Amino acid sequence: MEKDEVAHRDKTAHSQVIKLADLVQYQEGAVISREIIMKKTGTVTLFAFDKGEGLSEHTTPFDAGVYVIEGEVEVSIDGERFHLSGGDMIIMPADRPHGLRAIERFKMLLIMIRS
Repeated sequence: MEKDEVAHRDKTAHSQVIKLADLVQYQEGAVISREIIMKKTGTVTLFAFDKGEGLSEHTTPFDAGVYVIEGEVEVSIDGERFHLSGGDMIIMPADRPHGLRAIERFKMLLIMIRS
């Protein structure tokens, strides 16, 4: 079975209006994720980060967009720091080091596009 077919079995977010913030819940001291779309050409993943949690600096071979649904996060790209809160979005370019840290609990949508 193809990877794309597996993602389509979960109809939770398919062909209906959803409230993104309700699809993942915070857990103390943890990062929770849920893939919404999984295709060969890219993914859309919802995350919930507890305060102080984050993703260490890394690179990816494709562009990634971070849309903050609620809360506050510090995103670093090539050593430059950005403060984002609910409603903000930033694009992290391919092959450039980036990471993030929750200033307070926050939820984000990560959109990765493969080229």
